[in-house]
Amino acid sequence: MFFVDTIEVSGLGNRGYLAGGERAAVVVDPPRDVDRVIEAAARRGVRISHVVETHVHNDYVTGGLELARVTGAAYLVPAGARVSYSRVPVRDGVRTVIDSGAGLALRALATPGHTPHHTSYVLEEGGTAIAVFTGGSLLIGTVGRPDLVEPRLTERLARAQHASAHRLAAELPDDTAVLPTHGFGSFCSSAQAEGGDTTIGKEKVSNEALTRDVDTFVADLLAGLDDIPAYYTHMGPANAAGPAPVDLTPPVLADAEGIAARLAAGEWVVDLRNRVAFAEGHVAGSFNFEAEGQLATYLAWLIPWGRPVTLLAESPEQLAAAQRELVRVGIDRPAAAATGGPADWVRAGESPASFRRATFADLAGRSRDGVVVLDVRRASERTEGFVEGSAHIPVHTLHRRLDEVPGGEVWVHCAGGMRAAIAASLLDAAGRDVVAVDDSFDEAEKAGLTVRRP
Repeated sequence: MFFVDTIEVSGLGNRGYLAGGERAAVVVDPPRDVDRVIEAAARRGVRISHVVETHVHNDYVTGGLELARVTGAAYLVPAGARVSYSRVPVRDGVRTVIDSGAGLALRALATPGHTPHHTSYVLEEGGTAIAVFTGGSLLIGTVGRPDLVEPRLTERLARAQHASAHRLAAELPDDTAVLPTHGFGSFCSSAQAEGGDTTIGKEKVSNEALTRDVDTFVADLLAGLDDIPAYYTHMGPANAAGPAPVDLTPPVLADAEGIAARLAAGEWVVDLRNRVAFAEGHVAGSFNFEAEGQLATYLAWLIPWGRPVTLLAESPEQLAAAQRELVRVGIDRPAAAATGGPADWVRAGESPASFRRATFADLAGRSRDGVVVLDVRRASERTEGFVEGSAHIPVHTLHRRLDEVPGGEVWVHCAGGMRAAIAASLLDAAGRDVVAVDDSFDEAEKAGLTVRRP
């Protein structure tokens, strides 16, 4: 008997896996907060005998090295990956016994494309393939993006992705479960596909890497690549050097005077509350990154790397959850933190700041004189349609381009409201008169606004 448990990292759109038999298990691509993985193994009553990486990750800090150290597991890393720590180098075809009593073994398959050294692992029971951990190679309906390593390698790696997908399809039975690390909202995926599970057989009929010739596939893949989060630059080197253990103890508490001092020093003060509460009242100069949204992705994308950050949360639980998310992308220790609400965070005699929220119907009914409509979606989203006359600055570049926003009252929108709230908080902190459009972009045309489609 065997099991495969999924370790969800939904905020980053990734998954790790714990797989094994009655006595021992392997962990594939673990998140940095390894206590979750250890707890999952304890629930199963198994020993973690092996930890494996499909590649040196570009989108999060791995917990692999620390997990192997804590558990005494063998740490398997593709031989072609250049790392600074001791590990078991894995080469194509190597078979590793995981649980001899259950007849479980892991077979390495070289699947370059997402990175040059990328390796998939086939889970075998009694010599028969039952699942394959494909990392950033074969995903659900697509493949991992090939442009994260070196621009000059991108086309070559895209062609390698096509070849690797075909190798997996040719060598594995149709009923083999495909278990990727990326593709559930991760920017490491070259496209976003729906679905939570798949097999080799399903991918043969639905995955463009397996249904298109290599030249067509590569051309479409390269044309569809989206923006790369800025913090990815730091993830690969951190993983190659060997990440330090995490510290999730509560940060230093800040009072109202301390918060004001940190703002005055140019540090980032981040309010984790939902966007409705933030708009109604917040510390002037603070930024809104909802704890319920893609906190780690967008905060790490926007914040100048290494800039101290103070977190403001509704509760100790919300603060702890945010810390956990942030360590996964290398924001290790908040400079300070506070819990409660704006009344606790502003100095005596001062009042919380606020700004308006609205819908696209409100915008349609507003005179456009002196009004700036600012679209903060990515360029790839704007090509599908945009409000006529709107300015465009993607949210991940806005903090560097505030001086490009035209003068006037700014109505800022995205696709659903979360990024508009981030952008509104940046504009509000800069002293602009801002209205956050908290609405689905699908409602813009229905509300009477003219939507242009290139």
